[in-house]
Amino acid sequence: MQREPQAFDRVLSSMCTTPHPVAREAAERFLATNPGDPGTYPTISDLEAEAIDLLGEVAGLDDPAGYVASGGTEANIQAVRIARERARVTTATTETPTVVMPESGHFSFQKAANVLGVDLELVPTDDDHRVDLEAIRACVDKTTAMVVGVAGTTEYGRVDPIPELGEIAQSVDALLHVDAAWGGFVLPFTDHAWHFDHAPVDTMAIDPHKMGQAAVPAGGLLVRDETLLDELAVNTPYLESTSQATLTGTRSGAGVASAVAAMTELWPDGYREQYERSQANAEWLAAELAALGYNVVEPELPLVAADIPTATFEALREAGWRISRTGSGELRVVCMPHVTRTQLESFVAALDALESEPEPRTTQ
Repeated sequence: MQREPQAFDRVLSSMCTTPHPVAREAAERFLATNPGDPGTYPTISDLEAEAIDLLGEVAGLDDPAGYVASGGTEANIQAVRIARERARVTTATTETPTVVMPESGHFSFQKAANVLGVDLELVPTDDDHRVDLEAIRACVDKTTAMVVGVAGTTEYGRVDPIPELGEIAQSVDALLHVDAAWGGFVLPFTDHAWHFDHAPVDTMAIDPHKMGQAAVPAGGLLVRDETLLDELAVNTPYLESTSQATLTGTRSGAGVASAVAAMTELWPDGYREQYERSQANAEWLAAELAALGYNVVEPELPLVAADIPTATFEALREAGWRISRTGSGELRVVCMPHVTRTQLESFVAALDALESEPEPRTTQ
């Protein structure tokens, strides 16, 4: 029996979304091409270069280098790999390289530390869920290969103080990596300092398949200096290209073509309009939840967290709402492009109805 894909009418926790129509069409056309073999598939190779140029525009980098990855996890792992290899060459110490990051960082860094054999030092966040700079300063030393800042955290949508993190990283000759996988396509329309032109950022994860509205998989790894990719390169003797810096070999051209199509169609005005809609939806939802008496974390970006009872959360899940929790247990709603005001109104009505139900009577 042929199954139908997940509908998005009640999906409120995903950081992926329905692709833009032009992105979907491009993905289908380039599905069977392989940017991992540019000598055989030069068209998709050219499109990947165009994708990196477009991502550079979004992220404030005039001469960008990098590639279209499977997503933020791969980009984060590759950034750690660059830092590890660089540390082996530039430092005389034989100690294990260390990556220092806030506890709000994505779990993909745990994978990177495990796979690459580096130490991961987690530092606390402040009362507003941003990294504690003093804790970072106290943690870095000569073994620090990379400092990580998050530009749009997955739990609260917060932006770390990226320029200050850059100064700290430079003080110990470490790389600065910014994880903007989700936030990268909304932050250009805010006042936050988060990208290559704002701070001494060395590497960045930024995903077209999230707020960029490309088809999955279409992540992005950007590097300020193309020579950083040399830390990743391996020889490819049976291909027409001589080396490869990507983590995966064969990759579908669907993600590459889809990213180019979406960014060409939407950057910058379409993304600005979508950010404004998504942010307005997040602020509306936060106000509605507060009016119902819940403690709400104010949305800095289009993500709302609120403290609702566990029983209510589970009842909403049972009713088909695709919601999730933060690490501290709050309800977490991400106002992605597919999330409409009508959907949110239905969600709030369902929440209100559950909370208004009378307590069941007990018999004596």
